[in-house]
Amino acid sequence: MNESDIYVGLDIGTTSIKVIVAQYVDGQVNVIGVGNEESAGVNRGIIVDIDKAAQAIKKTVSQAETKSGFEISRVIVGLPADKIAISNCSGMINLDDSTKEINNQDIANVARAAISNNIPQESELIDLIPSEFKIDGFDQIPDPRGMLGSHLELEGRIITGPKTVVHNVKKAVSRAGLKLDLVVVNAEAEGKTILSEPEQDFGTIMIDIGGGQSTAAIIHNQELKYIDVDHEGGQFITKDISAVLSTSLKDAENIKREYGFADVEQASPENVFGVDVVGQSQPLKINEKLLAEIIEARLDQIFNRLKDKLVSANALDMPGGIVLTGGVASMQGIAELAANTFGVNVRVYIPDKMGLRHPSFSSALSLVNYASQLSEIKRVVRSAFDEDFYLAEDTNVDSSDDFEPMQENSQPSENDEEENESDGGGLFASFRRNKQDKSKKKGSGFALKNFFE
Repeated sequence: MNESDIYVGLDIGTTSIKVIVAQYVDGQVNVIGVGNEESAGVNRGIIVDIDKAAQAIKKTVSQAETKSGFEISRVIVGLPADKIAISNCSGMINLDDSTKEINNQDIANVARAAISNNIPQESELIDLIPSEFKIDGFDQIPDPRGMLGSHLELEGRIITGPKTVVHNVKKAVSRAGLKLDLVVVNAEAEGKTILSEPEQDFGTIMIDIGGGQSTAAIIHNQELKYIDVDHEGGQFITKDISAVLSTSLKDAENIKREYGFADVEQASPENVFGVDVVGQSQPLKINEKLLAEIIEARLDQIFNRLKDKLVSANALDMPGGIVLTGGVASMQGIAELAANTFGVNVRVYIPDKMGLRHPSFSSALSLVNYASQLSEIKRVVRSAFDEDFYLAEDTNVDSSDDFEPMQENSQPSENDEEENESDGGGLFASFRRNKQDKSKKKGSGFALKNFFE
C-alpha cells in the first residue's frame, strides 16, 4: 500500500468522532477503514476540554487502524463554522526578471502579498483560495506558472477563524499523537462532495444538522460564499424528548432514532410504543404523533432562525435550493418540513459508500474527498502560510514539474509535541501530481447580497 495515496479524515463532532481512511486509486477514493466513537470534551462543536477530546480521537483512530490495517500518523481535520469569516483579498508583486518563467516561489510570494494585513485581530488564517491570477493586466489565468511577465496579481478569498477554536483543534490532534496534513472548514469540504457541479455553479444552500449545532453554508460559482451557525442541533431535540416525557437522555435518544418523525403530518397516532418514565414501574404508552410534535417544535425553531439569516443574504432565490446533511438529516420527514419552512426544493444527502450510508458520515468523507482533489496550484498557494510545506529547491520548475516527497515519520514523540502542532505540510508533499487545474467556471450571474459588493 502506497502511503502517498492514503487520506485520513477526522471529523470532531459534538456527539461522535469519526475517522475515515481512504485510498486514492485511478481517480477514485476507496474507503478502507472507518472509526466511529462517542465524542468527549466537545460542546456545540467546539473543543472545550483538550485532554478529553484527545483521548476520544485516539480511541476513534485506533478503531480505524484496526479496520483498515493502516497505521495512522497524519490526518485531515475539519473545523466547525463558529465565527468563520470569509473575505475577498488581492495581492500583487513585481517580477524582477521578465524573461524568467513564473514559478512556485512567485506564487507563494504573491499569496503572501494577498494575505498581508488581511487577517483580523484574534483570528487565524485557515485558507487562501485563489480565484484567478493576472499577469500584466491579463486576467482569468488559473495557473500562471511557466508564463512570463513583469507583474503578477492574485485575486481570491481568505477564510479565517477564532484563534482559540483553531488552536484547541490542533492541540487535541497533537496530544492524540497525530500530525496535521490539512485543516479545512467542514462546509468548504462538504460543498465539493455533497453538491453536484451545477449546484455548485448556480448556487445552493447546505444545512448540516449535527448533534450540537446546525450550520448553513452557501456555495455559489464553485466557492463558499457564506456560512453561519445556529447553536442548536440533535442534542436539543433529545433533551426536549427527555424533559417532556420524563425519561432518561439515553432512552430519549433511542426513541428519537427509532420512532422519530420531523414532520407531524407523516407520523401516525395509531403507532404506539413504550417509554420508561422516571418514577413509574410500567412504561408509558406514547404514539408517534406526540413524539413528532416534540421534534418538529425544536426543528421549527432552528430552521426559522436560519431562514431569517438566509433571507437577509438573499440566498433563497438560488436555483439549487437546499441540501440537508448531518446526523439529524436522517430523520424521516425532515426534507418535507424544511421545504415547507424555507419554501424551496430540499433534498437529503446520503453518502453512497458501503458502510457510510448515513448523513452523519458526510463531513468525514468530504474531508478525504477534498484533500484528494485539491489542485496543485492551491497546494502551492498554501505554501505561503503552511510552515512545513516543501518547496522544491529548483524554483525554476514549470507547472508540470513535481515536488519531491517529504520523509514521513511514523509517530511523533512527546518531545516533538509543540513542533507537531504547527505541522501542516505532509499532505502537500505526498499528493499525487497528475491533476490539472480547472478553469474558473462562469456562474448564473446571481449575486449574494453583501458578498460581491
